[in-house]
Amino acid sequence: MGGPGGDRTNPEQLFAAGYAACFHNGLRLIAAQQGVRPGASTVRSKVTLLALDTGAFTLAVTLTTHLPGLDRSTADQLVKATHEVCPYSNATRGNIEVTLKTTM
Repeated sequence: MGGPGGDRTNPEQLFAAGYAACFHNGLRLIAAQQGVRPGASTVRSKVTLLALDTGAFTLAVTLTTHLPGLDRSTADQLVKATHEVCPYSNATRGNIEVTLKTTM
């Protein structure tokens, strides 16, 4: 948004890190409650800053959850359930576009 750029952390990167960490903790909780062992799971968040026609800005988020050792149906269900309880997901729901991706 007009800053100097460079090697400093920007607010979008901080939001991405917080969202990914929170989502991953929620994923672990939901998995434990459902008796699912997701193995060495990871969550990566990419936050994009978008300009609106009005001159304002908004964010878009892509969460990529890696769940090795799970079948597609179980992995997708786990990610969907996590998205329902994660505080970041609840705070952004209806405000910004959040795309969920699952890899095995």
